[in-house]
Amino acid sequence: MSDTPDAVVAVTIGRDHFASEIVARGHALLADEPVALGGRDAGPTPYDLLLSALGSCTAITLRIYADRKGWNLDRVAVTLRHGRIHASDCQDCETRAGKIDTIERDILLEGDLDDEQRARLLEIAEKCPIHRTLTSEVRIATRLVTAASAPS
Repeated sequence: MSDTPDAVVAVTIGRDHFASEIVARGHALLADEPVALGGRDAGPTPYDLLLSALGSCTAITLRIYADRKGWNLDRVAVTLRHGRIHASDCQDCETRAGKIDTIERDILLEGDLDDEQRARLLEIAEKCPIHRTLTSEVRIATRLVTAASAPS
């Protein structure tokens, strides 16, 4: 686990079908599935939240970099799409069987930037922390806890 106390996120779900209550650093959100998948569409799907994490991290990373460089970046807009393709259709993937998750990320940079600055910002987008997490080996340690031992 992270040694940062604000890295804790709690998610709970009851009998209200798929609506999940999320609390992250005191901020409350809902996640749900679309009606077509049995949910009530009361909030973004888990994949929407994953894409939101990548999109916001990308935009923040670019904003920080442009500010440090003193570049005239007025606005960043990041649009993302998630899909799956057959591994056999992916020419540059190591996996050859099953399906592979794909994320398409479009970045709009508004401001008085030259081609070199735009190219550099595109490189920097690849270095945002969430991008690095999603493209690195990730280990998830899962354990079952009792109500008495669960963090509150």
